[in-house]
Amino acid sequence: MTLQAVQAPLRVDSAEQLQWQQRADLVVVGFGGAGACAAIEAASRGLSVLALERFAGGGATALSGGVVYAGGGTPQQLQAGYTDSSEAMFEYLRKEVGDAVSEQALRTFCDASLEQLAWLERQGAVFEGSMAPHKTSYPSDSYYLYYSGNEAVPAYAVNAAPAPRGHRTKGTGMSGSALFRALADSARRRGVRVRTQCEVRRLVVDREGQVLGVEAWQLPAGSRAARQHARLTRWAAAVHMYAPAVSARLRARMHRIEQQHALPLLVRADHGVLLASGGFVFNRRLLGEHAPRYLAGLPLGSSGCDGSGIELGRSVGASLGRMDKVSAWRFINPPMAWAKGLIVNARGERYCNEELYGATLGHAMVEEQDGRALLILDRSLRNQALQQVGPGKVWSFQRLPVLLNLLFNCRRGNTLEQLAQRCRLPVEALRRSIDAYNRAARGELADPHGKSASMLHDLGQGPWYCLDLSYDSRLYPCPTLTLGGLRVCEQSGQVLDPQGQTIAGLYAAGRCAVGVASNLYVSGLSLADCVFSGRRAAAHVAGVAASHRAQQGEQPCNV
Repeated sequence: MTLQAVQAPLRVDSAEQLQWQQRADLVVVGFGGAGACAAIEAASRGLSVLALERFAGGGATALSGGVVYAGGGTPQQLQAGYTDSSEAMFEYLRKEVGDAVSEQALRTFCDASLEQLAWLERQGAVFEGSMAPHKTSYPSDSYYLYYSGNEAVPAYAVNAAPAPRGHRTKGTGMSGSALFRALADSARRRGVRVRTQCEVRRLVVDREGQVLGVEAWQLPAGSRAARQHARLTRWAAAVHMYAPAVSARLRARMHRIEQQHALPLLVRADHGVLLASGGFVFNRRLLGEHAPRYLAGLPLGSSGCDGSGIELGRSVGASLGRMDKVSAWRFINPPMAWAKGLIVNARGERYCNEELYGATLGHAMVEEQDGRALLILDRSLRNQALQQVGPGKVWSFQRLPVLLNLLFNCRRGNTLEQLAQRCRLPVEALRRSIDAYNRAARGELADPHGKSASMLHDLGQGPWYCLDLSYDSRLYPCPTLTLGGLRVCEQSGQVLDPQGQTIAGLYAAGRCAVGVASNLYVSGLSLADCVFSGRRAAAHVAGVAASHRAQQGEQPCNV
């Protein structure tokens, strides 16, 4: 069930008509990666900043792996012995980003990459050049640089010199929390005020359509309701990956607490409101409206990824873009042995290069193959897979699904006819797929899907095994996250209306907005876009504020 608290905007003749309880130059809605970066940038430029956060802060950034996509010859790349250029980064990303943003916007993003990583380091984030020895969905605590996308896959490397650009923030476990902690500490050192358990329910606009501020509702600090809300927030996040239905019920209880106990707060934004509250993967209504084929996936994000920021923008006439773009993650490496098998669809036909990045595989599975993916292995690969996910070799979230599927979702066939029968596949089509794959593995022909020779494996000797890794698999849930959002000006981050005109006083960043990560997902690209788009919006607000103060003869205020 989707719980929607966003209301129609409060319309007034002028800002003076209301009694504001709080005010700031920039009001940030959502204190996650994008919101924190915007707050830091704005404060460093002399603006007063108030961030309104519905939960405790961090959002999807704090839950993530803390990977920032960066290139152009970063110190970490050089430390690991790799050369890179912003041009090579641009050429690679152009294939992944497509037309999500203009070529000039993508080039600006790539050219700023070195400075952006250095900026994060100045905020306290730590990166290093310890290079992961193998392709992986997420490196262990021993490694903090890796190929986080398809850079080294032959079809991509032919047009852009490959280099590892996945810069994982240094920290134990999933290091998104370490990255956000550095950003939050930096923001507070710069005087950014943060109100937590504070939900923005509507925007305030004047008769000209300019956004003046927000109406928020905050749970009383230290109250019983606030404590209960905080507990439910933690529980919902903790159980979501294992019991999403339970997590949904906990979120519904949180919503009821907000509706019953929160108190209103009118906040004036003197120069801008920035929407940075995440995507909409938990909003079943929006997902069903724009991307219904992804409803069966496992939502990936924080409880704040409910589309509220997008709905706030839409309430004042904002236009939406790329709302059908959802990333489905079908990672099959680790174990490396799985990636050496072959994937077929419901017709027994091989349709992809299995060494591709998991989000690329997931996209092909959902968008082109009706959500079907069946992985074919032989005994050798099956045994290798078990060894490769042994204790201490991979993360528990990587190991458990592999073991569960090898034990309970694995059909065996001593002959291909038997395997096809047990998996309900056309035997002749399956035989043709495996025969062609084996010939490529033996070097008799080039692999039609461009798989690296080192990743091919001759499956000529049975028995064979089939794992059903389709989109709706119960034992191998497919994580999904939304990539579309509010359309924004690529120079300023201002929200656009359907005619392409900016909505005065309103900005959007991160997964609330269309950006470089709004086409095909690459690990680290969304966080990099949060930093880039958050800082871009803050810089524009600072310019607006400086212009206004120059006209009024005022001095900058750092309250």
